This record gives sequence, structure tokens and C-alpha cells, in this order.
Amino acid sequence: MTDTNTIGLHEASASQLAEKLNHLLANYQIFYMNVRGYHWNVKGPQFFELHTKFEEFYTDLLAKVDEVAERILTLGHKPVHAYSDYVELSRIAEDKDVHDGEACARGVLEGYQTLIELQREILALASDADDEGTAAQVGDYIREQEKTVWMLGAYLG
Repeated sequence: MTDTNTIGLHEASASQLAEKLNHLLANYQIFYMNVRGYHWNVKGPQFFELHTKFEEFYTDLLAKVDEVAERILTLGHKPVHAYSDYVELSRIAEDKDVHDGEACARGVLEGYQTLIELQREILALASDADDEGTAAQVGDYIREQEKTVWMLGAYLG
């Protein structure tokens, strides 16, 4: 009997990665809902610009929610799927009743910064576990999101 899963990773490492990926999934779900709320509720002189940009962000976040959940399944584990679990596991808090364009943009910036921090933790675990699949996935996310953080920082001045 072997201690590896169906994709050849040590089960202990796969379990640890799946747990951390479930935390990432929770953060993506909460952040997705925050950005969706910014899209719906933003007001102010940058409405048209921000409304469109927030839709771009939440569409990408929703795709990543599915990709992260499928990676957890690929590792042989189950993704959490209850909103109460997302709230409990997420470092990103629900952002309620935000309307001001600058406050919304700042919420997006802080959300991406949190995702990057968590993904770097997962990248280190994946590297230690020789899990190229997870490392490549979160590495791609980090690269994309670092550029978004730079652009949001420039936007906010």
C-alpha cells in the first residue's frame, strides 16, 4: 500500500494543500461577493468606469472559484461549499453597504493583496510537496493579480 494519491502526491501533503486551498476558496468566494456588491452599488463621478471594471474583476474571480474547487477535487479532497464555512475560513471580511467609488476600489485592492499573500503560502507548500499543478495555478494567479494591484495603486494614487 502506498501513501500517494491518484496523481502521485503524498497524501499528507495533498491533504495539507487541500486544506489551504479551501481557505483560498473561501477568500475567493467572499471577495467575489464583495466585488459584485461594489459593481451593483458604486456611486460617484467614476461610476461608469468602475462599474465596468468591477464586472471584469468579478467575472475573473468567479472563474477562479471554480478552478480552485476543481484543484481541491484533483488532489482527492472535497471543496467547502457552504457560505457559513466561507465566512469562517476567509481572511477577507464581508464588505457591506459600500457605495463610494474610492472605497470600493480600495476594497478591491485590499482583497487582491490578501489573495496574493495566501497564494504565496500555498505556492511554498506546493513547492515543498512537488505539486507542480497547484504551484503553476497559484503562480499564474499571483502574476496576474500583482499587475492588478499595481494598477489599482496607480488609480488610487
